[in-house]
Order: sequence, then C-alpha cells, then structure tokens
Amino acid sequence: MSIYDTTLVQIEQLVNNKDLDRHDILQRICDVLQNTYQHYDWVGFYLANKAQKTLHLEAFAGEPTTHDTIPFGKGICGQVAVSNQVFLVPDVTLQNNYIACSPAVKSEIVVPLWVNGDNIGQIDIDSHTDNAFSPEDETFLIAVNKLVAQLF
Repeated sequence: MSIYDTTLVQIEQLVNNKDLDRHDILQRICDVLQNTYQHYDWVGFYLANKAQKTLHLEAFAGEPTTHDTIPFGKGICGQVAVSNQVFLVPDVTLQNNYIACSPAVKSEIVVPLWVNGDNIGQIDIDSHTDNAFSPEDETFLIAVNKLVAQLF
C-alpha cells in the first residue's frame, strides 16, 4: 500500500467519524496532510460564498495567513473558483495573478472541491520547494476532495 493509499484510509476514517464536526474533520485532514508530506508546507480548505463571490478559509495547517478571504478571480485560489480546474503552479514567481502568503512559497497546487457537480471550495497546498507537486499529488488530492465532499 502506498503512502497516498494509507493517507486516504486515514482521511476516510476522519470523514466517517460522527463524534467530530465538519470544521474539526477538515482541520485534522489539514494536519494529517501537512505532517505526512514533507513538501506540503501549508495546507488549507477554502469554502466558497457564491453570493459574495469570495472564498473563506475554513481550516489550515502551517503558518498563519492574512488571506482568510479571497475574491473570486484573485490569486491562484480565486482563479480556481472561476475556472473550476486544478491549478498546479511549479514556480509561483512566474504567475502574474498570484497572492503571496509567504515569501518562502515556491510552488502551489489548488484542487476544486466538488459536491453534486458544484464547485463549493478547494484544497490549497503551498510548498517551499520549486516544482514540488507531481501528477500523483494531483490525483491524490482529487481523491482527498472526493472523500471531503461527503461532509457536505
């Protein structure tokens, strides 16, 4: 069993834990991901407020950020809210529409969170390593979000 598979089992157990509320489960998932994968330096879940066209930080692991609300279209996260596509950024310095959470961030991946065909938010992962994320990370994070979607 791969490390990704082992982590998915852990996340499935968290999602199915009826003793925890959704926020606590999302927080624990962030903690598991950040503690398990060395290149996941910051992990967060943003949830969409479609009426306000903003994303709101629900849970995170890593350094605190001032970006707890992001307008649709702004930065990598805001672009994913509009495009509905995974956005993998090997080098954040090459992105014009990038919001820097930390000067240490070198690469980022943002994966939409789908519930019944609706993009309700996303998982955002920053790395202090250039070109940190692989196609395996993308596939894994899509699987993570499929489990997380069960909370909504």
